[in-house]
Amino acid sequence: MTEPRVLVLDADPLPRLDRLAGRASILHADENTLASRLPEANVLLVWDFLSDAVRDAWPGPGPRPEWVHTASAGVDRLLFPELVSSPTVITNARGVFDRPIAEYVAGLVLVFAKDFLGSWELQRQRRWQHRETAKVHGSRAVVVGSGPIGRTVGRTLRALGIEVALVGRRAQESDEDFGRVHASESLPELLPRADWVVCAAPLTDATRGMFDRAVFDLMRPGAHFVNIGRGQHVVEEDLAAALHEGRLAGAALDVFATEPLPADSPLWDAPGLLVSPHMSGDTFGWRDDLAEQFLDNFDRWESGRPLFNVVDKGLGYVPNVQPAEPAPRTQQTQQTQQTEQPNEEGGTR
Repeated sequence: MTEPRVLVLDADPLPRLDRLAGRASILHADENTLASRLPEANVLLVWDFLSDAVRDAWPGPGPRPEWVHTASAGVDRLLFPELVSSPTVITNARGVFDRPIAEYVAGLVLVFAKDFLGSWELQRQRRWQHRETAKVHGSRAVVVGSGPIGRTVGRTLRALGIEVALVGRRAQESDEDFGRVHASESLPELLPRADWVVCAAPLTDATRGMFDRAVFDLMRPGAHFVNIGRGQHVVEEDLAAALHEGRLAGAALDVFATEPLPADSPLWDAPGLLVSPHMSGDTFGWRDDLAEQFLDNFDRWESGRPLFNVVDKGLGYVPNVQPAEPAPRTQQTQQTQQTEQPNEEGGTR
């Protein structure tokens, strides 16, 4: 029997795939060679998940992999028409980044509430200036995105005593974690009461540019905004204007419409804005975690079991249902194994 061929769209450092020795042929490609190597592959591992190479290479001639796995939670770079309409199954890295991102958001909340940035600046100036800071306990947060990342962010903020309203694509009147999930149409009534607004939504046509001037105008002047979703969720010039005009107390962005953020971007100088270089989910060992997750899913694929983290290509994220055991592996069952109550996936990776 011919070994399956796993094609890796590489990024540095390479993934550790030692467990596949003797079980699969490992092929490598970069942006220049991906198109020519796609017809050889049964499986494509998109290790370089910030690349648009798959979008550029996929429409070419020849067969295509039956399974594509991206080492990221977001799948927006893969949802181009040719792949969406194909029988190829897409899986993602859902679950790897939830806790690190939630810790990152909680850290940002504490940084802003306790004015750690102000303390650091005063220390740099050798100035002793007593101030009062805000209580976190009893404040209110709106978390936009009801997938695993948004839920973990919400639970972590609740552990700090913050009242959390979770917002998803559609309302759910009964939720075991948050009591209920609010529909996105409820944002106008939720935002004016929020001290913290966190974007952890998937990037879809409905969420692209959703945080614009109209939304920032709804937020109260003492509020802070945090985006760990996708840069395209935010109209960046509108956020910069809101900060310059004092309509927000501060903001933190870990993702941007253009990455790396250009040196001449006005965001660098926006008052009260904390910029981080797309790192909220990246803790020590995170690449090993991503590789292990892919290898575990490869075990399932090889043995004919349903894959975990199958993306609904129509919705643009992984519905919150995992496959039952046992079940045969076919492309049709893999793509239809999710049922009711989808949970949006989002987050920085």
